[in-house]
Amino acid sequence: MAGWLQVAAVIALVGALHVPLGDYMARVFTARRHWRAEMVIYRLGGMDPDTDQPWPHYIRSLLATSVAGIVGLYLLLRLQGHLPYSLGHPGMSPALAFDTAVSFTTNTSWQNYAGESTLGYLAQAAGLGVEAFLSAAVGLAAVLALIRGIVRRETDRVGNFWVDLTRAVTRVLLPLAAGFAVLLAGLGVIENLGNWQVVTTLAGGRQAIPGGLVASWEPIKLISGDGGGFFNANSAHPFENPGPLTNVIEITLMLLVPVACIRMFGRLVGDRRQGWALLAVAGVLFTAWMAITIAAESQASGTAPAAAHAAMEGKQTAFGVPGSAAFGVAATSSADGAANASYDSFTALGGGMLLSAMLLGEVSPGGVGSGLYGLLMVAVIGVFLGGLMISRTPEYLRKRIRAPEMRMVALYYLATPLVLLAGTAVAIALPAGRAAILNPGAHGLSEVLYAFTSSANSNGSAFGGLSGNTTFYNTLLAVVMLLGRYAPMVFVLGLAGSLARQRPTSGGAGTLRTSQPAFVALLTGVAVVLVFLTFLPALALGPLAEGLH
Repeated sequence: MAGWLQVAAVIALVGALHVPLGDYMARVFTARRHWRAEMVIYRLGGMDPDTDQPWPHYIRSLLATSVAGIVGLYLLLRLQGHLPYSLGHPGMSPALAFDTAVSFTTNTSWQNYAGESTLGYLAQAAGLGVEAFLSAAVGLAAVLALIRGIVRRETDRVGNFWVDLTRAVTRVLLPLAAGFAVLLAGLGVIENLGNWQVVTTLAGGRQAIPGGLVASWEPIKLISGDGGGFFNANSAHPFENPGPLTNVIEITLMLLVPVACIRMFGRLVGDRRQGWALLAVAGVLFTAWMAITIAAESQASGTAPAAAHAAMEGKQTAFGVPGSAAFGVAATSSADGAANASYDSFTALGGGMLLSAMLLGEVSPGGVGSGLYGLLMVAVIGVFLGGLMISRTPEYLRKRIRAPEMRMVALYYLATPLVLLAGTAVAIALPAGRAAILNPGAHGLSEVLYAFTSSANSNGSAFGGLSGNTTFYNTLLAVVMLLGRYAPMVFVLGLAGSLARQRPTSGGAGTLRTSQPAFVALLTGVAVVLVFLTFLPALALGPLAEGLH
């Protein structure tokens, strides 16, 4: 019952909070005035905040910021042993530092290391923490450019990347993170600069207790879609997630900003019904995936599950099956990748649902910014198919969907599957890839497929049976993260530029109504069909084969 109350509380909180937050974000990104602190940043960077950029300039600014982030974080991780608050930890190896720098800059936060035994406080806060803010802001900037492409007419300008990035950090992410850090600290999440403390246990043994800046890290890890754990156990660690109440807050934080982005979209395009339609699609998909996952984890087939009345291996009893399954679906549906249970211990069907939530493109509701532009890509495909059905030129929000636009959408949808399936194939084909697989057969394939799906979709969650901290996987996964994050963004910005140059149409009686329930059903079907047409063979060889064994 406690687990089900957690699920109900999450739904109520997200439903109540996303409306004012989405409205506030719409005001933030349309405000004409700059804050004084923001003006200082613009002057230091030599930026003109009042000049909009064409989409090629916008994407170059976005990529330059990301490259600088990778280089800076890589150097910090390599030199950690010479810096304050290293806690005696040496610098990371070149391959692991490269993988980690790419991981956190791309908002993936794939971790081939244990946080408490690898990173000091400075590397965690000044390195990973800064990139958590910036990587989320980059995603927000990309979707803002796409929205402007839809709204604007006969122009080649899609906004100012530096203004979007700065406002996303200073006006949205920082205030949210600071407020929830205080709340989580009050609920028992630790926050200190203390070193490890050795204590005597009740049984007379000796145990080392870690410290850390956890309460200040946890909110941005969840709000940004970052998901990286301060500790190796992530949100299953009691110092990160002490109990059911903090579990509810953490699930809420993963979903809140992506859902608020959908509300913001309705405001920015001047039609809140469009936002409600996209929210309905995300809500239907999320609810279906959560229901199936909870049902799969609640089954009692097998000796141990029958004794526990559910598949409780790898789960916190304080959270129960609903609280653990809801956390897992939220993490994989929101591009966050955090974990309060061992996903490798989920049932074959339950783990397959987590995997397929990422394969959906993380549109239910997806990552910060990336979830919304993924939904908008589904919407463009939906209106294209709807236009074919009624023999009309497809239109979305008074913009024609022509061959140039569909080329960008097609390339967007081909990029991620190509990258993740190619990476999986290379890992399975080469001895260096197979040597790290601890479980043979279908489950081993699921572990590898999950790793590359998580990396290509900027998620970062993992099945625990793959030994990823090798030169082979650190390098290959980093390449997949880079291509999976930035190739789709290039096509999103290309679509934004193409739409912005158009003159809006006047519409008519035959125009497809994109705020009606029929369109919601169409988009839901398109999202599901796309993923299964693309990935069914891989799923059949992995989790489906394991579940039918």
